[in-house]
Formats: sequence, structure tokens, C-alpha cells
Amino acid sequence: MSVRKRIWTTQGGETREAYVVQYSIAELDSRGKRKRVIKTFDKKKEADAFHAQVRVDLAKGTHVPASKSPSVELAGRNWIDACADLERTTVDGYQQHLRDHISPYLGTLRVSALTVPIVRDWQDKLRKGVPAPGQETAEPRSADKVKRVTGTLGSVLADAQERGHVGQNVVRSLKANRKRGKERKAERRAKGRLKIGVDIPTPVEIDAVLQAADGRWRPLLLVAIRCGLRASELRGLRWQDVDFKKGELHVHQRADAYNDIGPPKSEAGERTVPIPPTTLNALREWKLGCPKQKSTGRPHYVFPNGEGNVEAHANIVTRGLGPTMVEAGVTVSKGEEITAKYTGLHALRHFFASWCINRKIDGGLELPLKVVSERLGHSNIAITADLYGHLFPRADDSAELAAGEGKFG
Repeated sequence: MSVRKRIWTTQGGETREAYVVQYSIAELDSRGKRKRVIKTFDKKKEADAFHAQVRVDLAKGTHVPASKSPSVELAGRNWIDACADLERTTVDGYQQHLRDHISPYLGTLRVSALTVPIVRDWQDKLRKGVPAPGQETAEPRSADKVKRVTGTLGSVLADAQERGHVGQNVVRSLKANRKRGKERKAERRAKGRLKIGVDIPTPVEIDAVLQAADGRWRPLLLVAIRCGLRASELRGLRWQDVDFKKGELHVHQRADAYNDIGPPKSEAGERTVPIPPTTLNALREWKLGCPKQKSTGRPHYVFPNGEGNVEAHANIVTRGLGPTMVEAGVTVSKGEEITAKYTGLHALRHFFASWCINRKIDGGLELPLKVVSERLGHSNIAITADLYGHLFPRADDSAELAAGEGKFG
């Protein structure tokens, strides 16, 4: 295995030079001899870097010649095929990453040709909005988008590695994937915590919304606010999941973006949530007028569309939540336009979490972290702590400090 300089003269009399890396692999050719691989580079440092990497890969037995390595675009398609058991919305997201952010820049490269510098350069182009070859313009991607798309590329390479199409996953070698503690803390600080009145509605705003809510939207908003269900869980909730005697509802399924019914987001998503009395009474009244399914002649979904089937998420937001907030005066001004302050149902779920956490003297339930996590259906208690840990009452608030000072003053 060696690196050598090659100099030649073109037909036009111009002198050219390149650096050649030549090595043998274990695979045999038609004559029974080890196959020889030749790679050419314009710069010596590129040839030296490739030479060093190939030596390591050959020693580990992980080297894959370019001739056996598919393009990034083809490797992406292979990986998408392997994701067939995932939810359609998840697969659609991965396909969008490949279509709009990966293939235009890296699609024609073989996966074995990817290096850490190439991937870092690609990330920089996404961040700065540099157009891909053949594109005239491109929008800069956010840091979060670049992180998500890089994760998708890493999954594509992991799949290609398992298929024997590439020797290493260069995404795993990126410094961004092995951040130190200080860097992780800085990233969390930049992202910021959920704030009351910005990300989480205040109790006053929630009271105004519930006073303004009427018709079919009132029971839905009550369940979202007082039971903390995800939008997909609200849309998939059935009457058989509501236990009026015990005053609780059971989350067994959810509706995705295509209105297809499937299991909850995680194993912990399948849970039982108590229903407060006012919300339970609203559900009793609503059941009497709830649209019935044409196929059965009976009400099936708790919050269906007019035909008794799964309601579209967009309808709930644009016809229910948005207008109710505007009617309640929970709004913001965008120029001359007045719009709802909180644009998604997840804000109501955030409020539910804060209500569970707040002290009883402040109108909350004062529940322990583990119970809050169970009510929300989080797959891990750490998720609850990361999102809402800062909302839990501190033990050194002014009243407690005063009481403690009095004992030893």
C-alpha cells in the first residue's frame, strides 16, 4: 500500500499531476489474485488522509471498496424501505430530510467516500443556506433542523454499515455527537426553558378560554386542559375508553396525521387518567349530542367529525382552539391582524403539566414528579424533569426561608 505522485502531459502539452493511492483487498480477481484498488486525488493531504484511513480499516477488516458502495441516495432508499414498520408520519419526515436536505448535496457520492470534513462542510452549507448543485437559491436551516437531518444521515450510514456497504459511520465521528458537559449545558441554555405566559398559558388565560368555549369544542378543550392528552390521543379517544363510574379515561390508541388509528406514542402512553368532576359532567352532556358513525349508528369517537369519524387535527386548531382563544381575548397582534396567542393544542398539555406541579395553595395539584410523568404518558421520567423540572416549587421560597430563619434567629 502506497501513495505516489503521478505526472503526465496532456495532448495539449499541459503538464498535470495527481496523487495515487494503490492497495490490495482480500477479494480475489478472475485470476485468483488479490484485487488491486487505485484511488486518485488532486491534493497530497487528501491522498495521505485516505491512505491512513484505509490502513486502519484494512487492519480492522471493515474496509469496503468504492465499487461495492452505493450512492448516498440509494443507501437512503434502502434505509427507508427498512423503516416500513414505523408510522407514516415518521417515514414521511425521513423522506423529506433525504429529498430536501441530503440527496441534493450528497446524493451522488458513494457512502464510502463520505468523510468527516465532507459532512461538516455539508452541515455548514445547510446552516448558511448555500444552494446545492443545480439549485439557484436555498433557505438557511436552523441549528435544530441541521441536528435532525444529520441524525437521519447517521441512520442511513448505520443501515449501510450493517449491509456491508460501508466500513464506518462518519457521522458518529463528528464532534457534535460527543459534546462535553459544558457544551450540552450551553445548548440547553440557548434553547431556553418553557415559560409561563409564553409557551404555557397562565391560569387566568385558561379560565378565559374555558368561559369562551362552547358547543362541541368545550368538552374537547376541557379534556385537553384537565387530562393532558396529546392531540393525537384526543382524536383517537373512544367512548368505551371513558369510565363514567370511576371518573377516569383510558388511553389505548391515537390517530396519526393521516387519521389512521394506532397504538400510543410509547408503552407509557397507554395509561389511565382521572377526570375532574366538571370535565366529567361536560362529557356526559356531550355524549347525548355526539355525532354517530354511519356504519354502526352509534357514537364511537369522543371528539369526531360530523360523520362520526376521526376529526382532522387542522380542524380542531383552526375551527376550535384558535377562534375560542380569540373570543377569550387570549391573543397577540401581528401588524393589523389579531391571532390566537397559542397556536397548538400542545400548549394546553403544557398547562396541564404545570397545573399538576403547582402547589395546592396556588390552585394546583402538587403532585410528585413520578405521578406527573405517568399522567403525561412520558416514556421516561427524565423527559418530564427536563421539560418541567423548573416549575416545581422550591423548598427555599420566602415563606419557608422566613420560618427557617425564625427557628435559629
